[in-house]
Amino acid sequence: MNTLKRIYCRTFQTAFRIAIPLLPYRKPEILSSMGELSSLFEKKNIKSVLLVTDPSIRGLGITKPLEDNLAACGINVAVYDKTVANPTTDNVEEARALYIKEGCEAIIGFGGGSSIDAAKAVGARIAYPRKPLSKMEGILKVLKKIPLLIAVPTTAGTGSETTLASVIVDSRTRHKYPINSFPLIPRYAVLDPENTKSLPASITASTGLDALTHAIEAFIGRSTTKETREEAIEAVSLIFRYLPRAYRNGSDMEARRGMLRAAYLAGAAFTKSYVGYVHAVAHSLGGKYNTPHGLANAVLLPYVLEYYGESAWKKLAILADAVGIKGDSDKDMAESFIIAIRKMENDMKIPTELPEVREEDIEELSAYADKEANPLYPVPMLMDKDELKIFYKMVEAKSRKKGETA
Repeated sequence: MNTLKRIYCRTFQTAFRIAIPLLPYRKPEILSSMGELSSLFEKKNIKSVLLVTDPSIRGLGITKPLEDNLAACGINVAVYDKTVANPTTDNVEEARALYIKEGCEAIIGFGGGSSIDAAKAVGARIAYPRKPLSKMEGILKVLKKIPLLIAVPTTAGTGSETTLASVIVDSRTRHKYPINSFPLIPRYAVLDPENTKSLPASITASTGLDALTHAIEAFIGRSTTKETREEAIEAVSLIFRYLPRAYRNGSDMEARRGMLRAAYLAGAAFTKSYVGYVHAVAHSLGGKYNTPHGLANAVLLPYVLEYYGESAWKKLAILADAVGIKGDSDKDMAESFIIAIRKMENDMKIPTELPEVREEDIEELSAYADKEANPLYPVPMLMDKDELKIFYKMVEAKSRKKGETA
């Protein structure tokens, strides 16, 4: 990265770090079960709600108890269940039309990060009926109050239930972009481990590693606070303790509860301290190839941490110590921590490559990642679009080589 751009990025990030205490950050109120929602809506005199979910979650019957409970209380439930992984602008507009048609007064995002992100974006479009989502990309573009928003996570990973971010894919261009604004933070979050019990092992792994990525990137960045450092350290500790257990036994409710707590803490940490290049690259892959976000993060995380080198050793050593890894130096502990991540990923059958990546797409992909990350993300080491190409090549080259020898 050239010197002028480097100065601009660091100045921008410093200004945001100084402003953190002055910005209207908040956390959602936590509910422990879905049964509490009917009382909440009755208290607020809400008679019609929009439920945003996906076909798999609804097909498994996970939303049915909530739908039945609300209906029994005389509350109309309009269900939008067409959300896709990496939710699109089409999803948002379809759900928004249903909200208006049914006279809804509140929105429930029920599912993984895709459904919750889509629900946030619906709220933004209700607040700004004449403003397309493309004009909300970036930071602080949504200033008006959105309808009452409740998040019900069924995965323990995205942390979307506590963040100000909604990540959306343009249905026409396939550009994937974040919308970061304070009104998008849900007012309530239902953290019920029963909702995560039926999650397949592979998704338990990838979403759990998504949470790990949130916590690590928030911690090693340059815009941390005492609170976000504590949240990130606790999240990393919980993930190392509980993710392998939840992966091996989906009915382990202690592990499921621990992972929900970890995802929430990691989300709270990165809401204030932001993420880094793992996310920027992963978002570009999700937009172009529809690569699941948690999987992309999981594959990229060890590569990016290794590449940061000395700029991240000290902070990675602190995380290593938090999970019981010892060493003679920050470098030793940081490297051992990355090795431990790789081992955990290997044990959970996370691949080391993303075969969909194509050489001819890397120029476009790296430009998207550069646009998202710089100047916003306070990463340990700055990289521009040409330098970011290395991460695509790390996963693309391996897949090409394997294909040639098959």
